[in-house]
Amino acid sequence: MARMNKLTTAKRAEVIGLLCEGMSMRSINRVTGAARQTISDLLENLGQVASDYQARAFINLSCKVIECDEIWSFCYSKQKNVPEDEQGELGYGDVWTWTAIDADTKLVPTWLVGERTMANAAVFLMDLKSRLRDSRIQLTTDGLSHYLRVVDGLWADNIDFAMLHKIYGGRGGIGPERTYGPAECTGIDIRVIAGGPDMSRVSTSYVERQNLTMRMGMRRFTRLTNGFSKKIEFHAHAVSLNFLYYNFARPHQSLRVKNADGTFTERAPAMAAGIADHIWSTWEIAELLD
Repeated sequence: MARMNKLTTAKRAEVIGLLCEGMSMRSINRVTGAARQTISDLLENLGQVASDYQARAFINLSCKVIECDEIWSFCYSKQKNVPEDEQGELGYGDVWTWTAIDADTKLVPTWLVGERTMANAAVFLMDLKSRLRDSRIQLTTDGLSHYLRVVDGLWADNIDFAMLHKIYGGRGGIGPERTYGPAECTGIDIRVIAGGPDMSRVSTSYVERQNLTMRMGMRRFTRLTNGFSKKIEFHAHAVSLNFLYYNFARPHQSLRVKNADGTFTERAPAMAAGIADHIWSTWEIAELLD
């Protein structure tokens, strides 16, 4: 079968579309006939290009209301099955993806694949701040304590910052329903940390919904799966490609604009943020490699 550099742009676009809609590499191999190594090479090359392109495009952003969260996944094996000599190494066991979303445009301006540590929180939030036009924003995070010190160090009092901690009860039902059903949210605890945030906009709903989109759009984020990432590098490439597709090529229903004739103009987050003037096709994403 053809390797990646022998694939046509049309075939690349087809594979990209399937990757971004949550199909595994084996499934794409069966559907398209492209070799698994070819698909792997395409993901590796395109993941790096997607990361570089968005790093250049997402500057001087006008985002004012930001929500941040972390989403769990794993590489190589579950944490309990990590070999003794690989304990503590990034890419073996638990992996966390830090995400930020603009509550107005739904743009994801930055993300970080790494660990749930103070150091990673600092790298993540420093990158976020460097991409914003105005240093003062309204920020809502979950109750992770790392945010407290990092936000204080980066913004001091020049921020409207609140933390929203959700309180969960036990899982409902019995048998499989109890095992696999989500825990019930029984309440929330909101703490204003700095400034005077607009309490009507203190929320993590958008970023949590974005996390669900990630789980549904990337096979390797499924909780109970044998399609998990075997290498952290490919995990990061998949995340970069996912966000390129989400930001530029996937219409967001809440962003559509009603026209005078009653029809609607669909928009992707990058359009709402003024970075793109149209919804990208997977063909355009494939052309980034040319």
